[in-house]
Amino acid sequence: MSATGEKKPVVTRFAPSPTGFLHIGGARTALFNWLFARHHGGKYLLRIEDTDRARSTDEAIDAILDGLDWLGLASDEPPVYQFQRAARHAEVAHQLLNAGHAYKCFAKPEELAELREQQRAAKQPMRYDGRWRDRDPAEGGDKPFVIRLKAAREGETVIEDAVQGRVVVQNAELDDMILLRSDGTPTYMLAVVVDDHDMGVTHVVRGDDHLNNAFRQLGIIRAMEWEEPVYAHIPLIHGSDGAKLSKRHGALGVDAYRDEMGFLPEAVCNYLLRLGWGHGDEEIISRDRAIELFDLAGVGRSPSRFDFKKLENLNGHYIREAGDGRLAELVRGRVEALIGRTLSDAETATLADAMPSLKPRAKTLDEIADGATFLYAQRPLAYDEKASALLDQKGLALIAACVDALTGLESWSVETIEEKIRGVAESAELGLGKIAQPLRAALTGRTTSPGIFDVLALMGKEEVLMRLTDAAAYGAVMQKQGV
Repeated sequence: MSATGEKKPVVTRFAPSPTGFLHIGGARTALFNWLFARHHGGKYLLRIEDTDRARSTDEAIDAILDGLDWLGLASDEPPVYQFQRAARHAEVAHQLLNAGHAYKCFAKPEELAELREQQRAAKQPMRYDGRWRDRDPAEGGDKPFVIRLKAAREGETVIEDAVQGRVVVQNAELDDMILLRSDGTPTYMLAVVVDDHDMGVTHVVRGDDHLNNAFRQLGIIRAMEWEEPVYAHIPLIHGSDGAKLSKRHGALGVDAYRDEMGFLPEAVCNYLLRLGWGHGDEEIISRDRAIELFDLAGVGRSPSRFDFKKLENLNGHYIREAGDGRLAELVRGRVEALIGRTLSDAETATLADAMPSLKPRAKTLDEIADGATFLYAQRPLAYDEKASALLDQKGLALIAACVDALTGLESWSVETIEEKIRGVAESAELGLGKIAQPLRAALTGRTTSPGIFDVLALMGKEEVLMRLTDAAAYGAVMQKQGV
């Protein structure tokens, strides 16, 4: 509530550190923030926490922005860059100092190292002992100092977390954390609080590895008499074996899911949505439906397990739902990489025409691309071992019969082709599958492909007859050699 008692509009934020890619866990955090803001008709913001100048890179920032754009999670306003706000952070630190909520600490690094060693030897919690908390700062003279928060020592701090529930920490466990370093630069803990306040953030939705930080950050908020945000600390993602998520589990950059693994953004978002949040038995949830349903009450408290098989199955669903032209554009580069040349516009059009045949069984864009390569293979084909085995005397006889049946066909369509091939099967008193097997081997060099009539129709009469002729010649040579 605002000071006037009016309900404030919801404002959320996603605040990644640009020290690497946008990893999958961060993408889920961004998604939850975006959906919560949209569900409540609020605003979703992005803050780049680039205060670690040694590790922050422009490449990482670009990767984060690119990943968010791909997922449809771009910020409602231009990103805020934390490093650019250092003067404002320092201003707040000095406000706290002047108000008596913070103090100058002149303790030398070696003093603090000795303190930690003593605490370690005594098996005590390692925390600052407040040695400068009540001393006259004049005793420090002109020596370097840090500014520390004068944290509460009595009582407890309570957070009514929207996901974790009521969480309590005794104030005696919280030390006087540093707000401003001796070189005048702000710490992360201070910068986060000031930025959230200045950005008007009402709900801090982030990983539960930040839960302990919230108790310390509240000390700053209360000392400044600022309105406290609603905290929602969501459990982290684990691997399928229950261990902390690592690269072997899928803790990769979002770009890897797009570029290397061939997933669609809507599939990734749907999967991440269901990874720790649920609504009944619904698994396939569109973006509009997700906005309608999403709230923090549906977020579970236990870590979720990443399952590539479920993600692949979801991706297969969204591939089947995707437009053929869109898929062709997405797959085009992958096909070109596989065949080693550029597709013409006409060939790309053929790729779009082939999508109804290619996408039903595919779970990734790579699988579509692999399944499409037969359309652009250079003659003579290379036959794999299983395909070669089908080009025996019996198979060649059936291929020859198909050539005779198809040569005079004037109308080249799935329907007319199917009629002719079924006629060959009936004449040979064989099931259609017995004809399709050697045909597929001869036309694609493999034993798997889209439906055989689709393959024939897509390839065109001239190419079909040339490939069948090539296969007959290949089979004849193999038989002479006794293979």
